[in-house]
Amino acid sequence: MGENTDPVLLKRFRSGDVRALARAISLIERRDESVRELEQALRPDAKTPGVAGFTGAPGTGKSTLVDAVVSLLRKKQSSVAVLATDPNSPFSGGAILGDRIRMQRHALDPKVFIRSMGARGHLGGLSLASREAIRLLGAFGFDEVILETVGVGQSELEVAAVADTTVVVLTPNLGDSVQMIKAGILEIADIFVVNKADLDGYTRVMAELRAMLSLAPKAEWKPPILATVASRQEGVEQLWEAVLAHRRHLEKSGQAQALSEQRLRDETGEVAAELARRRARQALEDDPELARRLLADRTPYRTAEEILDRKR
Repeated sequence: MGENTDPVLLKRFRSGDVRALARAISLIERRDESVRELEQALRPDAKTPGVAGFTGAPGTGKSTLVDAVVSLLRKKQSSVAVLATDPNSPFSGGAILGDRIRMQRHALDPKVFIRSMGARGHLGGLSLASREAIRLLGAFGFDEVILETVGVGQSELEVAAVADTTVVVLTPNLGDSVQMIKAGILEIADIFVVNKADLDGYTRVMAELRAMLSLAPKAEWKPPILATVASRQEGVEQLWEAVLAHRRHLEKSGQAQALSEQRLRDETGEVAAELARRRARQALEDDPELARRLLADRTPYRTAEEILDRKR
């Protein structure tokens, strides 16, 4: 155990205290350095949960669909955690929306954990904190982790960097139904879901998706197109079967190992960038002469190189 590890928090976490899990994730969101020691101490306990990401434009019913998937997984006796990535407060950096109101029927189930996380400046995106939170959820014992993103533009592409399987949710009543695909979502979708399939026009949306996919380059995995009515739990079983089928494909093709290794490299780069930013801010605070030269010469590149070249 490292000298910065909170032994009480670690003990409570290992005993299954959900408040300790929430506390640990709060430390991650605050970028508290003590969480490094906690993660290291928990590493021998950690298992790797399955991670499914749900993304789509606002109004597609993602939260209702995720809620339906949680209900299905609990019927299958799987424990599940939901990380809902919300816009950040510009003042506190935290999540504005809080835990999803629609999912409160699961609030008393000890095998369900629901947490909203701020995207830390990447609106709709998944932060470094989300990656670390997933590891903590695995160490806590959760079988499945579901990521739900807020659904804003290009930043939704970040979900594919974290999730094993990316589910893109569309609906018939949003006008241009393939708008997200035009924004580049086609490349990262593993499964397409047309939710609210009890509304007029869902068959047209599915036909448009099939037409789009027919023009895509051939690949080993062809994203299935499924219809759901999440509010009535219709099509949810088929959706989860598709998620499991995609996982089997990743394992069989060897992509699962390759993705795991790439994510480790990506996360290392993100951590290095975060540490470099912290080091630069501290250097400019501690060295008035360096700050004066920066303001006088307007040379951020040269100043950054000088900071990174310094011996610590």
